[in-house]
Amino acid sequence: MTNSQKSLAPSFVEAKRRELSALREALKKGAGTTEKEEGIVKDASAQQAREFEDDAQKLDTLEKEGLLVSRTLDRLTKIDRALEKIKAGTYGFSDISGEPIGEERLNAVPEATNTLREQENSERR
Repeated sequence: MTNSQKSLAPSFVEAKRRELSALREALKKGAGTTEKEEGIVKDASAQQAREFEDDAQKLDTLEKEGLLVSRTLDRLTKIDRALEKIKAGTYGFSDISGEPIGEERLNAVPEATNTLREQENSERR
């Protein structure tokens, strides 16, 4: 980070810290609920007569929920990183280039740790 780069207002960073913390708790709660529901589905299917179509539907549902849990865990990792950056005083600056991340992007994606251009380049690879 160079002196020419504008820092974010402390009030903006504090608002993002609160938002990220609340989002983190909500995602953790949601992931826990999904895991409990998965256990209930598995237990219920073990106690019932087996229908292959039902099993296929349940497996499809569990697979989709597994993808959601995976995405949730990925997002939690990004949120934790953003919270670390707030503590370190580097929130709002890219992990890749050190360039400032615009407030507009941080409002849309508070856990962003790189610029939109860097994110798009990463997704293309």
